[in-house]
Amino acid sequence: MRRRSVLLAVPAGLLALAGCGDDENNKDKADKADKVDTSKSPTAEPTGKIVAGPLPDITKGKEFGQKPAMAKGPGKPSPDLAVKTLVPGRGAAVATGDFLQVNYLGQKWKDGKVFDNSYDRDKLAVFPIGVGKVIPGWDQGLVGKKVNSRVQLAIPPALGYGSEGNPQAGIKGDDTLVFVVDIVGSYNTKSSAQGKEVEQTDKALPVVGVKTDGEPPTIEVPKGKAPTKVVSNYILEGDGPELKKTDAVMVQYKGVLWDGGKEFDSSYASKQLAQFSLQQVVPGWTEGLAGKKTGSRVLIVVPPDKGYGKEKKDGIPPNSTLVFAVDILAIL
Repeated sequence: MRRRSVLLAVPAGLLALAGCGDDENNKDKADKADKVDTSKSPTAEPTGKIVAGPLPDITKGKEFGQKPAMAKGPGKPSPDLAVKTLVPGRGAAVATGDFLQVNYLGQKWKDGKVFDNSYDRDKLAVFPIGVGKVIPGWDQGLVGKKVNSRVQLAIPPALGYGSEGNPQAGIKGDDTLVFVVDIVGSYNTKSSAQGKEVEQTDKALPVVGVKTDGEPPTIEVPKGKAPTKVVSNYILEGDGPELKKTDAVMVQYKGVLWDGGKEFDSSYASKQLAQFSLQQVVPGWTEGLAGKKTGSRVLIVVPPDKGYGKEKKDGIPPNSTLVFAVDILAIL
């Protein structure tokens, strides 16, 4: 796709639900576990229903955003998926195919032993939901929930890691898993930055539209000479954490040529959110996005020596100055 050739982007890693942090080996094993044959599960097969319980009590950290603590499972777990909304959210409803941004804690029903949680890592997890990229219990239990909700799930083996379990995380084939999930954000191809508008006063720079309706923003390029250094200005300033040069991000973006203003690339046109590490893009992007806050729309002007230089790219002539409007949706 054009997006990959322009941004040198790579797909983001999948959430390792049974993982222990961000180790790549953990992700590989968790990915394999997602695809395990559950036809020989040692417990009763779920009926496909979503039930209200039973579920363990929350003993500490009951508010949205607080690290929770749960008691052991009360008696025998249901063979069906049990889901309860602990804190109702008022945000958008999560749709199949959305990228969720969550905090979560997972423990085993039998003994209450925690096998994974994102709160201690101080980093939100981001993953696609409802499309088979995480364990089935998450796909079935989180679609339709609203952003800013806290959801508790009890997931039977057949909707978790199946009859093989996940030995690396200490999960056996007959373990029911219990999660508390805080849904912090949900993103799709209609997502836009929602920051505070910043006045654009420099008439020598492009003017970027400020609408946040999910449509590609307008970019009006002036007729004067292009800057010789990277320009990075807020159009909408968000209030999320600042990006570091080592971060990976999810964005919406549109790119045009300084000469003539012709669009050459856009996540809106490809109908796919862009995901990439700031270490794997042209230097102008790394320089332009590092230090900017998530939730922002940023104007980035990339001179040839921080872009593609004398190289010719699809839709980009040699020695081109590039102009981008970038909506920073989430850190991955």
